[in-house]
Amino acid sequence: MRFRPVLRPLLCKPVIDRLLRARDREEVVKVSLDLGRSFHECSIRGEGVMIGDQLIRWEELERASKRERDIFMVVDGKLLSLSISGRHFYKLVFIGWGHPPTLEIDGIHMHRIKDVTPDRDAWMKVKLCGDLRCKRVLDTCMGLGYTAIAALKMGACRIVTVEVDENVVELARLNPWSRELSDERIDFRLGDIRELIDGFHGEFDAIIHDPPRFSLAGELYGLEFYRKLNKALRLGGRLVHYVGQPGVVKGRAIWKGVMRRLREAGFDVKYDSRSRCVYGVKLRDLSP
Repeated sequence: MRFRPVLRPLLCKPVIDRLLRARDREEVVKVSLDLGRSFHECSIRGEGVMIGDQLIRWEELERASKRERDIFMVVDGKLLSLSISGRHFYKLVFIGWGHPPTLEIDGIHMHRIKDVTPDRDAWMKVKLCGDLRCKRVLDTCMGLGYTAIAALKMGACRIVTVEVDENVVELARLNPWSRELSDERIDFRLGDIRELIDGFHGEFDAIIHDPPRFSLAGELYGLEFYRKLNKALRLGGRLVHYVGQPGVVKGRAIWKGVMRRLREAGFDVKYDSRSRCVYGVKLRDLSP
């Protein structure tokens, strides 16, 4: 399946503040409407600013400027926060100019944002896969797609990326920093990796496993699932498994249990404290 981006004008605080500074001073202002990825000219009017054929009034921009973490979509002259309310609350969150946003689910960040940006975080994970030129990669938990995109930039020729949550996919489609997911070398699958993994048999050179935290998806940290990862990976293929540091302040080291189970599942693994990943290679096939 091909990923299909949705192109809509988006505003974040630096852009909103730039528009407000242009009031009464400029007739045309050049700003980014896709979170810094390109720039467009907008006309300044007495009552507001024209973005395409939509007039955004100054009072609307002033209200939005007070919400520093929000990313807004321009809809019918209004600025709507990029969020979805359902069984969970999903939100795209502005991190910093020139960097991709993070995803929040029920207030929990899905990327590291302290002392590292989401794109740098993805790069550190994918680098542990080694040389990906002309390699086949499985990205088990797509999210906003930064890991799959990093693998693409590092030369992977085929990437299968899986996402179970339609709301996450919808925000990824609206996120300008996720647009490279539409590349023909990326095979997007909407579904549960716990089920889809059974259809893969030694066809990947590398697997990047970046699941939600253990408290939300403990089954993706279990021996049974790790055995399925073994089956999907070729002999000698590389595995990178992000585990994070939940409970570290209380003395917990979740990666130790992960490493023990992965070794039982046929992997030789180490822990990388910078990326907070367990990584290594498949040493052996498991008996049926």
